[in-house]
Amino acid sequence: MRLVTYSTAQGTNPRLGLHVHNHILDLEQGYAFAKTSIHGRLEGLPSTVLEYLRAGETAHHEAHKLEAWFASNHHAATPAGVAIEASSVQLLSPIPHPVSMRDGYAFRQHVETARRNRGLPMIDTFDEIPIFYFTNHLSVIGGGDVKVEDLHLQNLDFELECAIVIGKGGKNIPAERADEHIYGFMVMNDWSARALQMQEMQMSLGPAKGKDFATSLGPCLVSKEALKDRIIPTPKGNHYDLPMTASINGNIVSRGNVKDMHWTFAQILERVSYGVEVHPGEVIGSGTCGTGCLLELNGSKVFDPPLWLQLGDVVECSIDGIGTLTNRIQHA
Repeated sequence: MRLVTYSTAQGTNPRLGLHVHNHILDLEQGYAFAKTSIHGRLEGLPSTVLEYLRAGETAHHEAHKLEAWFASNHHAATPAGVAIEASSVQLLSPIPHPVSMRDGYAFRQHVETARRNRGLPMIDTFDEIPIFYFTNHLSVIGGGDVKVEDLHLQNLDFELECAIVIGKGGKNIPAERADEHIYGFMVMNDWSARALQMQEMQMSLGPAKGKDFATSLGPCLVSKEALKDRIIPTPKGNHYDLPMTASINGNIVSRGNVKDMHWTFAQILERVSYGVEVHPGEVIGSGTCGTGCLLELNGSKVFDPPLWLQLGDVVECSIDGIGTLTNRIQHA
């Protein structure tokens, strides 16, 4: 199942929908229309993704029933405004306002290469604990324009990542059970202003201003059962065989795979939830995949002279099975 948050015109309230067969089916209105036909068990389904996630497994089950009904050629009878051509709506971040947002550091290739390019050996701590940091959950965007200030344009970078969304809360969640708490997956682009980041991290804190201006999520939230054929099970949670690419102005610059994460999302969630209650609607990023940013590529002399993002550049981050997240750099 592919959940989207969409709007039909600028300034309209975002709504939650299902992306089915090139249509967006409004979840709340579609359920109200089809409830009798699908023998709906709930009074209704919500219009926002956070309400939907908080409603739990029953809401997810009912949404599956609605999706199956709509996919069985019922879209022809669905009223206008309830089912809309996907090309006629604006897709926002699937979760416009996450409850919180953490970003991990799970790809060994990225960590080793980035450290080697700075003349540093690999750090033993990487193999001891899955590291993460908090980023700004209130500056999330979907596809479309990324508005940046002058200082952001000093060594502006993308970061190709995968992100999970928590569907079930908990505390002290063991890795062996942590996959049960994951609702689904999104593409994530962790925009990075490298000059700001390098300056502030000399103080052994951060990153902060180098990261807090924008994070792109999208284009949809794919529920985990939709990716069950990509699972690589391990005793410490699932890996997922999901090829990743990033391109700048149509030229592919990065290739990776979610399965190459050294730490599984389950292990990251175990660390995140240690002594802390996690809640539906929290987002956790994987960290950058190997070759997944210009900082790494420039340091490895893939681009010489170094390449950084400029105004007007179009960046596409893609994960097989999830979709492509497209953004254009614009001045604020």
